[in-house]
Amino acid sequence: QVQLVESGGGLVQPGGSLRLSCAASGLTFSRYAIRWYRQAPGKERELVAAISRLGSTNYGDSVKGRFTISRDNAKNTVYLQMNSLKPEDTAVYCCNAMWSTYDFWGQGTQVTVSL
Repeated sequence: QVQLVESGGGLVQPGGSLRLSCAASGLTFSRYAIRWYRQAPGKERELVAAISRLGSTNYGDSVKGRFTISRDNAKNTVYLQMNSLKPEDTAVYCCNAMWSTYDFWGQGTQVTVSL
């Protein structure tokens, strides 16, 4: 059974940092591209960051220069380091693993940026 479990969310003040983790099990993790998405209330889901199985990365325009995605295949985990957080970064963050016809999602973790 494939599981993706996000962790690391919480409440942080503007300008602060959080590191999200997406821990995978039940799949050959190194084969999969991993993406972080977020969705705020009343807004469409937005691609935040992606990392290929070989480690190449890309980012949504709104987070470039502030967020960094990385992966540790030995730990079956992808990280999202989020710096200089803004109130508009408030959302539920979910990770997605995709390879061939396989597409798996985690449940998400809430990030709230507020005073």
